[in-house]
Amino acid sequence: MKSLVYLIRAKRDEKPEIIARKARAIYLALGLNEKIEPEDFVALKIHFGEKGNTGHIKPRWITGIIEEVLKKSRRTFLSDSNTLYVGSRSNAIDHLRLAWEHGFTPEVVKVPVIIADGLVGREKGEIKVEGSRIKSSRIASAFLNSEVMVCLTHVTGHIQSGVGAAIKNLGMGCASRAGKLDQHSVVHPRVNAKQCRNCGVCLNYCPAGAIVQMQNHVVIDDEKCIGCGECLVVCKFGAIKMKWDEDSQRLQEKMAEYALSVKNHFGEKICFINFILQVTKDCDCLAKNQPAIVEDVGIIGSLDPVAADRASIDLVNQTAGLDKFKEGYNIDWSVQLAYGEKIGLGTQNYELVELSEF
Repeated sequence: MKSLVYLIRAKRDEKPEIIARKARAIYLALGLNEKIEPEDFVALKIHFGEKGNTGHIKPRWITGIIEEVLKKSRRTFLSDSNTLYVGSRSNAIDHLRLAWEHGFTPEVVKVPVIIADGLVGREKGEIKVEGSRIKSSRIASAFLNSEVMVCLTHVTGHIQSGVGAAIKNLGMGCASRAGKLDQHSVVHPRVNAKQCRNCGVCLNYCPAGAIVQMQNHVVIDDEKCIGCGECLVVCKFGAIKMKWDEDSQRLQEKMAEYALSVKNHFGEKICFINFILQVTKDCDCLAKNQPAIVEDVGIIGSLDPVAADRASIDLVNQTAGLDKFKEGYNIDWSVQLAYGEKIGLGTQNYELVELSEF
């Protein structure tokens, strides 16, 4: 059975209010708004963009969607989880300030911004998965405490998964720091003895008591380490490193299993809206402006994340006349789609419905 995917053509140089009207039309076509109850917590999952990045979804593009959601529930918020790596989005304070710098202020978006896994990424819950790659997913608590999700995604290339779209936004983006670490590596963090100042700060943050202070530096006890990743963030000297050892296939499959756990949590109260505007070689975690690798396509929406991503990729490659994502990093991005289809996340078989009125 085919999944419906709605498309509206758009260009990023159009006036923001025009893009907002188009995004609203896509959202309303999906029918999710009719399922929202007044007491529902509604999470608008988005990536606020790294510092200096300009490709991310602009706040004024989503004001039409927000207006419609607010008519149904005032308990609506924009959200993302903290990053695994140290940077402008590795704790809630810096993350919020960055969101404000990029225009996601109450005056513009009319809803709060909440960092889903708390101040330093500790606030999470677990969902049993029993998949081939993972047994449980560790998801940021604000998402698990919500009844509705609108997954707003900027389609990009990606250095590890080939493509970053709805599946990645759902699986990696909703994971807590521990969940991100789980997807990226099977090896625990390591200490660079030369960089370690032996200050002891990481000992206070390690929930498993896995860090031991030696004479000149600390060490991590692999048998006690639970892979939460908190030491990576609290070390101010960059002495604790992560080994990004997962190959692309395993990463994509783990990502799909995480995405399925989140989708199942929301049931019928979740939708996926992909912005195929300023599609860049790298994801919005890159802290700089990047040129588009293809002409702008528009905005698509679906209740099926696999169909949404398949349609987005097809539209990009049809516009370019070649596989622009594989050209970027020569990674087989189809793994996440095929595996997602296999485990019941969605289908690659879709019907594209182009909307002309908005």
